[in-house]
Amino acid sequence: MSGKFEPKVPVQLNPPKDDPISVEELAKANGADGGKCYVAIKGIVYDVTGNKAYQPGGSYHVFAGKDASRALGKTSTKAEDVRPDWQDLEDKEKSTLNDWITFFSKRYNVVGKVEGATNME
Repeated sequence: MSGKFEPKVPVQLNPPKDDPISVEELAKANGADGGKCYVAIKGIVYDVTGNKAYQPGGSYHVFAGKDASRALGKTSTKAEDVRPDWQDLEDKEKSTLNDWITFFSKRYNVVGKVEGATNME
C-alpha cells in the first residue's frame, strides 16, 4: 500500500511550511500571468505551479487558488463543488479525500496553511 501513490519519478520536496496564507492570497495564486499556482486541501496549501494541469486552460485549473477539499473528495471538477467544507462527505468520499492528500503530499511542496482554516482534521 505504501507505494500506491508514489510518483513515477522521485520528487525532492522541501520541508513543509506552516506559514499563514490568507484566502485572498490563495485566490491570487491561480497561475494567471505565469504566477504561482496553489491548491489547498483541508486548509493545507500545496504549490502546484509546475503542473500544467492546474494552469489556466488546464483540466484542473478549476482548483487553482482555492481549497478544493469537497471537489476532490467527490472526484468532481464542477466549480460548485470546489469549496473547503468536507466534514459532511460520505465515508467513502472522506477516504478518497485522504488519498488525495497523500497523493499531493508526495508530489508538491506544502507552502502554508489557510488562515482561519478550521476544516483540518
